[in-house]
Amino acid sequence: MKFATTVLALCTLYSTNAFVAHVSKPVMQPLQSDGYGSNPTINVMQPLNPATQSFGSGRSTASTAPAVRNTANSPFNPPKYDTNTKRTNNAVISTQEMFETLAPVEVQGGSLKTCSFGTSVDRVSVLLKTNGRPLNANVELWQGPDNSPQKMAIYLEDGEIRPFRATIESPGSSNAIAIRNTGQMELPLTAGLECDTSGSAGPSATLLANSKYRTVQGGAVYTTPFPPSVRSVQIALRTDGRPLTARVELLQGPNNNKQVMEIYTEDGQKRPFYVVVDTPGTGNVVRIVNTATVEFPLTASTEPYEVGDYSEDNGSSDGGMTWS
Repeated sequence: MKFATTVLALCTLYSTNAFVAHVSKPVMQPLQSDGYGSNPTINVMQPLNPATQSFGSGRSTASTAPAVRNTANSPFNPPKYDTNTKRTNNAVISTQEMFETLAPVEVQGGSLKTCSFGTSVDRVSVLLKTNGRPLNANVELWQGPDNSPQKMAIYLEDGEIRPFRATIESPGSSNAIAIRNTGQMELPLTAGLECDTSGSAGPSATLLANSKYRTVQGGAVYTTPFPPSVRSVQIALRTDGRPLTARVELLQGPNNNKQVMEIYTEDGQKRPFYVVVDTPGTGNVVRIVNTATVEFPLTASTEPYEVGDYSEDNGSSDGGMTWS
């Protein structure tokens, strides 16, 4: 009997202890954001109230509708390879000035960078330079899978003094520019793109319509010297719809290539070739070689793009010698 009484007393104490409020530690819930914006409204769950064993009333009442993700590091934002600066085709601007308005990217040796754009883009200006080292690169226009209607192989002796600047026509859709640095890892390059959505005629069509041009037969060579006052030269190549295969060289002295471009275009009328070549110093000569057969002639036009003042000092002690 005593044993049963003791057991009953112990059970009564245990059940009484179950109704005693235990003081719990504050528990913080994970942060919840109502949107993906740069300043989201954060709802934080309040700690448990020991006296009432209920949640507090400090919960925010902000709207739970998701916002559009517009952060700067969003993976959905395309890289800013181009600029919003609007220019006319007749505006004369140097390549160095164009680089100042772009958001360039660095392409390491042996690596590849691609940039796609919409159907509203009529043409793209491609700019390449280095910090004074040689430049070897391949630039291609991609349109759809395994289709490269235009290719260029570029060599620059000094990518800082003579940067590369070409305009690529991009008719149709699914266009992309691929830039591959074929140099060594120690020779990186800087690339920049500028998109033209004006809907006007391209610079190659304007140059060929307003200047003298010459027909270069397959296998023929066309050379044009320029005076020292010419700082840069614009070159335009096109065909009557046939493929275009050519090599454009900038020489300064006998067989001294400062810049070499090998071009292939699937349709030389729909996608003509246009390039602006910087020509600092004296004795600059542009040489155009039609590397195709005699059945594939091309039309070429070379005109000064930027002209400045040049005064040669004949009274110098070294006789006016210059290395090139």
